[in-house]
Amino acid sequence: MNYGICNLSTIPLRAESNDKSELVSQVLFGDSFEVIDTTKQWSKIKLAFDDYQGWIDTKQYLKISKEQYVKLDNSPIVISNELVDFIEDSTTNELIAILLGSRLPFYNKKSFALNLNGKKYSFEGNTSQNIASKENIVKSAFMYLNTPHLWGGKTPFGIDSSGFTQMVYKINGHKLLRDASQQATQGEVLSFIEESEPGDLAFFDNSEGIIIHVGMILANNYIIHASGKVRIDRLDQSGIYNAELRKHTHKLRVIKKIF
Repeated sequence: MNYGICNLSTIPLRAESNDKSELVSQVLFGDSFEVIDTTKQWSKIKLAFDDYQGWIDTKQYLKISKEQYVKLDNSPIVISNELVDFIEDSTTNELIAILLGSRLPFYNKKSFALNLNGKKYSFEGNTSQNIASKENIVKSAFMYLNTPHLWGGKTPFGIDSSGFTQMVYKINGHKLLRDASQQATQGEVLSFIEESEPGDLAFFDNSEGIIIHVGMILANNYIIHASGKVRIDRLDQSGIYNAELRKHTHKLRVIKKIF
């Protein structure tokens, strides 16, 4: 088994091993993974954070040893907490842009240093590490407000509904799975909106009963979610009501309290 880590700001994770294949997710700086299959130009990976699988360009990651992978998997997760920031190569002084929610491998706050496969970088931006409250989760959600919707996206420059909820929870020390249908298997079911708190998640299904959308509940029966862009709409027992369109756009399936 081979292992790798993302050493670029973000790279596309695709359903199949070609550039025209569907974008299913993104790999952010500092994300580590197992390489479970390879072709001449592509690598199929399984991410350590959520076990999500897909294909990435072999030229777009750094190979690491099993020992490094295991050590990183067992080390504290320190996250970049700015929309965009930079790390600096300590040898060449080159800058690498990193995005909100990126992991800083083996980060030492006292020395502002991080280590990527033996190579040292410096970072002096804001970070988060500890498990945070729902109040902080809601604050983080507003950092993505007006981000355009991008199927498979996980960044402030493009994000989908489940990428949005996963990243907001990740920034605050909580693990969610990648897709809305997977996230719906986590947490405790709530019977009514009135039982929910800001930071809980609401899931929505299609006409076939398949969960296809997720959003984060706010106070006073509002919801923040990625639909066209990250936006705030009303939430009732039927689903999401878009005042601009004057109609319900998503049918409510279940409300979950994650913690």
